[in-house]
Amino acid sequence: MIDTTIAGIPASELARDYGTPLVVYDLDEIDLAVDAFAGAFIERGITVGYAAKAFLCTALAEVLAATPLWLDVCSLGELRTAERGGFPARRIYFHGCGKTDEELAAIAAGRVAFGVVDNVEELARLAAIAGPANPASIALRINTGIEAHTHEYIRTAGDRTKFGVSLAEVPGMLARIAAEPALRLIGVHAHIGSQIAEIEPYRESLALLVREADAARALGLPVELLIPGGGMGVEESPGDAPPLDYAALAQAMTAAIEGTPFRLAIEPGRAVVARAGISLYRVMAIKVQGGRRFAIVDGGMADNPRPALYGAVHAFEVMTSAASAAPVDAVLCGRSCENDVLGSVAIPADVRAGDLVALRTTGAYTYSMASNYNRFGKPAVVFARDGSHRLVIRRETADDTIRNDIG
Repeated sequence: MIDTTIAGIPASELARDYGTPLVVYDLDEIDLAVDAFAGAFIERGITVGYAAKAFLCTALAEVLAATPLWLDVCSLGELRTAERGGFPARRIYFHGCGKTDEELAAIAAGRVAFGVVDNVEELARLAAIAGPANPASIALRINTGIEAHTHEYIRTAGDRTKFGVSLAEVPGMLARIAAEPALRLIGVHAHIGSQIAEIEPYRESLALLVREADAARALGLPVELLIPGGGMGVEESPGDAPPLDYAALAQAMTAAIEGTPFRLAIEPGRAVVARAGISLYRVMAIKVQGGRRFAIVDGGMADNPRPALYGAVHAFEVMTSAASAAPVDAVLCGRSCENDVLGSVAIPADVRAGDLVALRTTGAYTYSMASNYNRFGKPAVVFARDGSHRLVIRRETADDTIRNDIG
């Protein structure tokens, strides 16, 4: 009889107490990730800012507030979550390519350390809101044109993306900032994509940031911070080797600014939380059609859209079962009214409805991208460590899915 544990807790116990689908975070894995970034980057004087878009809730904000990490938010909702979790404003900065007036007002009011300006319209709007009496600290997001070889949906630089100011526009933007007393340019930023496994794109992007930062300082702008983004690759399976050597990347980054007046920051998201997360499902049906075996679970693209969006792969595991037969190829899919394939898996031929299965490394961009498609409620989220567990996001009910309806 299989009854696999997560953070020392039997999967059957978690399913019994919280139901399925369920997202479980092993806090020890988050601690390991934070320690890895601290050892490689912070000890070299490089600030590490966690990209909240990967996953954020009040309880995680509380956990991260006790670490040396900063926090990168990109909406008023993420900022409010951070504030509710007690994350200090002096370690938060605000991203986004289409900020609302309310979000710009939060930057101007000092609810974050600085805002990352994405375009000329935003620059003018923030200057008008801040006013010269209380200048807002900003960094300028630059599209360096350097793009990592990743899926189109997770590429954040290059000529075909919406993010940042092109290199041709930078001189004009710097001149506008220099003439604007309501803004104080303290940094330049770039981002090249996600799931990156090479150091060279960071090095090339950072070289361009140094050049533009030098140009800014020549105009009297107090630029000191260079952020070449995040996007460090994460292994698909727990036993895989990490795709990127953090220490080697940190060394290359510090070498790139040697002899300059600048300091560095990076902003990993997925690499901090992906390994910590596991999505637990109950098998609802096993069926064979057209010679293919399908394992249908009680989740799907509503709680994890990444496989459908850009072919994300998660390691599969049978968590509870009396199964003993040899594994056979199957399609793991959800229960939505779509062909919501979660992955191609090898599953024991005698796994049946009621057994528990799981997808690993779902800690990033899984719950945060979940929806109410088909009016399914979002799953519960649990934090676990050393045999103990606690609910940090409750499961949505059918009533929750209609709470904003008027009629």
